[in-house]
Amino acid sequence: MNSRPNILLITADQWRGDCLGTVGHPVVKTPNLDAFAEQATVFERHYATCAPCSPARASLYTGLYQMNHRVVWNGAPLDNRFDNIARAARRAGYVPTLFGYTDTSPDPRVHDPNDPALSTYEGVLPGFAVRQMLPEDDKPWLSWLAARGHDPATFPTIHHVASEEGERISRNAPAYSAEETQTAFLTDAFLSWLGEQEAERPWFAHISYLRPHPPITVPEPYNRMYGPEDGPDFLGAASPDEEANLHPLVATALATQKVSSHIPGADGLVKDLTRDDFRRIRALYYGMISEVDAQIGRLLSGLSAADAEKDTLVIFTSDHAEMMGDHWMLGKGGFFEQSYHIPLMIRAPGRAKANRVTAFTSAADIFPTLIDLIGVEPAHAPDGASLRPFLNAQTPVRWRKGAIFEFDYRNISATEAILPEHVDGRDRTLLAMRGPDWQYVHFPELPPLLFKPAGPGGAIKDLSNDPEMLPVLRDCLSDLLSLRMRHNDDTLARKPVWDYYS
Repeated sequence: MNSRPNILLITADQWRGDCLGTVGHPVVKTPNLDAFAEQATVFERHYATCAPCSPARASLYTGLYQMNHRVVWNGAPLDNRFDNIARAARRAGYVPTLFGYTDTSPDPRVHDPNDPALSTYEGVLPGFAVRQMLPEDDKPWLSWLAARGHDPATFPTIHHVASEEGERISRNAPAYSAEETQTAFLTDAFLSWLGEQEAERPWFAHISYLRPHPPITVPEPYNRMYGPEDGPDFLGAASPDEEANLHPLVATALATQKVSSHIPGADGLVKDLTRDDFRRIRALYYGMISEVDAQIGRLLSGLSAADAEKDTLVIFTSDHAEMMGDHWMLGKGGFFEQSYHIPLMIRAPGRAKANRVTAFTSAADIFPTLIDLIGVEPAHAPDGASLRPFLNAQTPVRWRKGAIFEFDYRNISATEAILPEHVDGRDRTLLAMRGPDWQYVHFPELPPLLFKPAGPGGAIKDLSNDPEMLPVLRDCLSDLLSLRMRHNDDTLARKPVWDYYS
């Protein structure tokens, strides 16, 4: 084995943490990841730190909470002073290579004002070499489809499907096949690149799959692999109106979420979908997950065929999760844990014994774990902590009591209806802590929330104003304040200046 492992970081965009067979989902079929879990450490309570894509990925790549990296929406720049997984890997001698995207907006202070890099949030994390890009416009994938005989005239509606009479949500298949998805395209690119690698030189690849991110559509056989009747009961209140009563931010989200953001060619608001509509959408989402699982199977088989399996550190995770009908919502954001609970599995060379972790872990832990395993010091103090002890079936002496996640909603339309005009962007945010028994959500300018995480059926009941819950509320506030203080930037506070080069 090489002294340093190969590194394969796989992310699948918008994958819920409960949607894996290996963690007990009653419906979703993920045979390849289930088999991978038999040789990996599976983290069952793993959480994104924030949403949507750019903020969540900033945390994954830097090990920082949003309160410190300050990527608050897609398009907010990532400060160039921060270290990241690619820069750290280069210090260890790797050439980090990207397949897909990182959704990183560059620091404008290190670019000329005319640089086109400042016109998009789809930049590349500094330090990565790009083998195969997959931006939002899908142009590289569409060119690949054209080379396979698809008519470019159909590309503007490539994800649209015809609906049967009386159907609002169709489960028909798009024009491309299961061997022609964006997932297959990136898998092919990686396997081609893998064949070029020299056995004596360790490599680092990041495969950033788009799916199961919207648009919600998937080819045969995955489009009908699951029936609308399959799946557990939805979480939340009996109606969108009752759900909206929980909190002003929920009411605002329900009043603004559009179906077209998820279903190609659809119209109307998500809150106006019926439970049957949500069930049909969920069946397609499950199919998209199984499609990605099949391509991950190809990827892992390729590792084995290249005799690289035993020398490769493999990490599978997501950037953030997906509401998928719970609380009458689609997408991500807000404070419900269904937007933040994501999968994490890690298989490290020499640690092939299956292991399950129920401690709360965070996307901010990925960066410190990687640099720990490759023996590199971080250039800034990360908020996360190395998961290496868990990989050795050990529990750290001191570990977090819960997971925290943040959401900055300054860019959500209609927030002026719930907040005074004088409230600026820094107050249009929330900080949530999910503990073993309670979830507490703090807002600078809106009422707090204290509730038990919801089970199937039934509305969440806010207990923040219940006099009997004052001790719990006080403890939650104390824990959250302590956590916030503990994660002040510690980069230069760790030692006096005269010790830096002595």
